[in-house]
Amino acid sequence: MRRGNRKAPTTVATGTAALLALAACAGGDGGNGDAPGGEGTGEDLTKVTIALPPGGWPEGDAASYLWANLLESEGYDVTLESGGDMGVIYTAVAGGDYDLFFDAWLPITHGTYLDEYGDDMERLGVWYDDARLTIAVNEDAPIASLEELADSADRFDNRIVGIEPGAGLTRITKEAVIPTYGLEGMEFVESSTQAMLAELSGAIDAGRDVVVTLWRPHWAYDAFPLRDLEDPEGTLGGAENIEVVARAGFAEDYPQLASWLEAFTLTGDQLFSLEEIMFNQNGGEDPEGSVEQWLEENPDYFASIKAAAAG
Repeated sequence: MRRGNRKAPTTVATGTAALLALAACAGGDGGNGDAPGGEGTGEDLTKVTIALPPGGWPEGDAASYLWANLLESEGYDVTLESGGDMGVIYTAVAGGDYDLFFDAWLPITHGTYLDEYGDDMERLGVWYDDARLTIAVNEDAPIASLEELADSADRFDNRIVGIEPGAGLTRITKEAVIPTYGLEGMEFVESSTQAMLAELSGAIDAGRDVVVTLWRPHWAYDAFPLRDLEDPEGTLGGAENIEVVARAGFAEDYPQLASWLEAFTLTGDQLFSLEEIMFNQNGGEDPEGSVEQWLEENPDYFASIKAAAAG
């Protein structure tokens, strides 16, 4: 599996003997031509490029590294690319520079990107259906609702700490949350997810009140004493889907792989347990090893996807 920027990917090892044995027992691609050993089309259809979400988006990293491991067990040559800003990622997928992106929040959070680039992408399926945008505070903060935030702004240093400027959560906070609840007087800090988490951690360690833009699922809810502010006006929307999107023509080039991805799902417990290993136990430092650890605890996972795809 290769991971790096688009110009200079770095090679790292992945896969386990146990997973290879599982894949062998579960069978190959059935001669559909898109995996190693198939009939082929004259093109190299063993290479797959996966765009990673911006740093600190755990559900996307978890799904991406999981599938990189699973695909390499089937003989694919997988490259994980640091995609950067969301606009860059969607532009690159639509332009065919990336094959897959696992962290498309639809229909609302990334809806503007779908409107712009949807005709040049394929939606391969929903793998998680209870994703939610949140505005979170430390658990012992003096307020419970976004309606109370403006009057208590000084308790939070008059700041809302956000993430990347191109994130759908950032757009919705600026366009819906802030004007609806009269928060224009507060500074909305747009930086990065990693910077937000660093400020969140520092504030909680120091016993300061803090308010951040966040989302569920996220490992931060296990790592820190947090609670979500109530959103009585529904500005953050309800449950959303997390989908796999691909470049145009992907399913035709990789029919077997596309069928597996269409069958791909993670339950809340499965996703939380993978994030727990990857980000809490291993601190985000060893995503490949974290996936291998999770697969050792869930040895039948890929076989269940294949069975669902065969249907």
